[in-house]
Amino acid sequence: MPSHLSADRPAAQPPPRGSVDALISQTRRLKGDVDAVRRDSEGEGADHPRERWQRALYDLALHQLNDLDEHLAQLRDGPLPTAATPEPAEAAPGSLLSRVGSAEWNLQTDQASWSGELYQILGRDPAAPPLTLDELPSLVVEEDRPKLTAMVTNCLVDARPIDGEFRIARRSDDVRTLHMMGEPVLDADGSTASMWAVLRDVSELRRSQRVVSETRDSLRHRQEAARSEQRLAAELQEAALPPWRGSLRLPHRGPRTLDLAARHLPASTATLIGGDWYDALELTDGETLLSVGDLTGQGVGVTSNMTMLLGAVRGMAMAGAQPGQLMAWLNQLLDATVQPALGSAVCCRYRPATRTLVWAQAGHPAPLLFRDGTGRVLNTPDGVLLGATSGAVYGQAEETLEVGDLLLLHTDGLVPGHTGPEAAGLLLGLAPRLAGNRTAEDCLGTVVEEFGEGGREDNACVLMAKVTA
Repeated sequence: MPSHLSADRPAAQPPPRGSVDALISQTRRLKGDVDAVRRDSEGEGADHPRERWQRALYDLALHQLNDLDEHLAQLRDGPLPTAATPEPAEAAPGSLLSRVGSAEWNLQTDQASWSGELYQILGRDPAAPPLTLDELPSLVVEEDRPKLTAMVTNCLVDARPIDGEFRIARRSDDVRTLHMMGEPVLDADGSTASMWAVLRDVSELRRSQRVVSETRDSLRHRQEAARSEQRLAAELQEAALPPWRGSLRLPHRGPRTLDLAARHLPASTATLIGGDWYDALELTDGETLLSVGDLTGQGVGVTSNMTMLLGAVRGMAMAGAQPGQLMAWLNQLLDATVQPALGSAVCCRYRPATRTLVWAQAGHPAPLLFRDGTGRVLNTPDGVLLGATSGAVYGQAEETLEVGDLLLLHTDGLVPGHTGPEAAGLLLGLAPRLAGNRTAEDCLGTVVEEFGEGGREDNACVLMAKVTA
């Protein structure tokens, strides 16, 4: 095939075979390393957009390394066969050499010369004559014909190099994307004698790039949606939790018998807001409602259900429902929701006249009572998780408190890495330090200082109530 270089300058000499072999070996080692890392990265969460995006990037890198391997092999082996000496119609299975071909169109004789690979790329019979420049657009998808015409015209008229892509339809169901690079070949007087080009089938490469782009966009949209959901869930939680911050003294009417402090402790990771809540409310009969609870899951749906549940707790308590009955109704409410949910809760009614605490629980950690420098877990009445079973019955327990007693209500997750009796034991270990605190806010500060700083995997709520009179 005629040289693709201008006739007034000598053809470049191919690099030594050994140096190209070394480059091929390095490329193949790198392919093996990339493939090994790709396999090691596969595991759980394979359907997550981030995982799909990473796999697509690995595939794209392997496609590009395969192309580099093939190009170096052609550089080492020299020019490929032309149509005059055709090679077998099909390359070896899995071979990439069939994806690169070359051609030259002689403008003076109107003849064309194609490599054997170009026939395969274009889906043409090797025994057929190569197409002229005028005939070549007949293979191109109609929308891309102006693009090919412009590239060829700029090359022949203005001596501009060709570097562009177009699609061909080998069959109605087989559309391929080709990348074409070429340049004019000049004769002795500087006029264009022919046009030389290399055509590469980049269909798989472009498919991989599209997958990378689509999965990247999907990941970005998912992240944006998650951030929006996080903001909405946080706003819902902020609106649902009691408006007071810092300490609170209840009841407002009559002697202030309870000193209260509470806090929501968010997870330290970027997880969504959960369904944790705390509440303290003065009731119409002068008693005080104390409650904490947690719905399983995270996100706007869970926070919305938590808002509904907390509203129901307040409404039923205001209507005079006792803790055990209140829990049974909450269970019915969750059982009847369109989207079933599970939750745990503790509800207490404090009667200041007798310093009596009446309480019930639904699969929730029991309140802790601190008195005179020691602490204990209150005896737990029967109660299953809210939403776990229809018609559940919830028991009640009573505890007589004394002036100076401290009551701690909390949700799971308050003590990072510990739940159940282990968490209770660690909290009870704070009894000597809590005894030295004057207010509920000081006690809350001690708990948060011990368990609330960093490393928190889950959201949590804690409510402190100190009996003052």
